[in-house]
Amino acid sequence: MSVPAQRKLLMELTSLLDKRVVVRTTYGRTFEGVLTGFDHPSLNLSLSDVKTGDNEHFYKVIIRGDVVAEILAREEPLFNVKEFAELLERYFPNLVKVYEETGIIMVSERVKVTENGVEGVGPIAERVRRLFEEYIEERKAKLKGGSR
Repeated sequence: MSVPAQRKLLMELTSLLDKRVVVRTTYGRTFEGVLTGFDHPSLNLSLSDVKTGDNEHFYKVIIRGDVVAEILAREEPLFNVKEFAELLERYFPNLVKVYEETGIIMVSERVKVTENGVEGVGPIAERVRRLFEEYIEERKAKLKGGSR
């Protein structure tokens, strides 16, 4: 696997942290829980609040990476960096830079936007903050409405 592909995979896994996932193992067991950690390159996983396919419940499960067959995301992410950047571009043409690999949007080289919110001060930052809040509320409503 090329370095950019490895980096993309790590970013995808990182985006699943603190989200509900289903892990299927090579020996047929299924674990559903919140992904609380992983290591690279072995892909050992840590899950909390876990339910197994046999309806057993566990507080924490560590799964060896060599038995992970697949990891399935249960939740669509609330923040889509590319989608929000496109929205910002309508309000701030030619002032938006997207760093999709890291999940960062920069507006006018002074305002930073991530899934955690908006960093910066001044009128542009305030406008971006309002747009971000509206965007997140719309996404919550959409996801709650079951249009996944």
